[in-house]
Amino acid sequence: MNYENGKDIFPETLLKQIQKYVSGKLVYIPVAETKKSWGESSGYKQYLAERNRNIKEKFKAGAGIEQLADEFYLSCESIKKIVYSKKEELPLDYKCTLSSAREFASKNKLEEWVHAYLLSDGRNKEFSDGLKLFDRFFLGPIKMPLSLFTRCCGPEETMKWRVNEEWFEKHVSDLQEVIRREKDMPPLIVHYLAEDGKESFELNDGNHRLEAYNRLGIREYFVIVWITEKHEYDLFIEKYARYFT
Repeated sequence: MNYENGKDIFPETLLKQIQKYVSGKLVYIPVAETKKSWGESSGYKQYLAERNRNIKEKFKAGAGIEQLADEFYLSCESIKKIVYSKKEELPLDYKCTLSSAREFASKNKLEEWVHAYLLSDGRNKEFSDGLKLFDRFFLGPIKMPLSLFTRCCGPEETMKWRVNEEWFEKHVSDLQEVIRREKDMPPLIVHYLAEDGKESFELNDGNHRLEAYNRLGIREYFVIVWITEKHEYDLFIEKYARYFT
């Protein structure tokens, strides 16, 4: 962790008060308790309630399942669950955590967690919009070896998405500190592909976290795997079923 010179931060009067207690030493000043926890987000629960209510109203007015699926970028199965629900279910409380993803998955709502994450903490609306273009399989969270995944974002020339090296190093360093104290980090998001007899994992979200995990010597963590084609889904289940718990 980098340190700052107190003279550059504190007013002179406050600095003199601090020097009465400590002088010439490194002092850790904890984050204020009012700071939001990792990934804290708001507003998504209300969005889901309003969206589902809108879907039900349109269905009652005569809109078809496929029409609603196209309009709201959801699968037909997701639309059926909403319109045929006999009670008004309260949306799950989204958090940017592994525990929250697991809770959504236990209610068969993992896809909703993914979009909640991408539209808030993940800051990737374009990815969310792209996922909604087709029906996808969502599996997880699954604890898998991180050696299966490689970054596509970083300062290296070989990266698909290149970023500033200084910024990348700072972000990874900050994440290492977060990971050391936070045991409920969100899962990585990866795309499983199997084409022309070759398989691959495309890391869509969590490139900086993956680098932080590797530097900390963490060999496994939880991922959410999304798959488009049925044959790819079947192959993934066949090859990686041992990681399901």
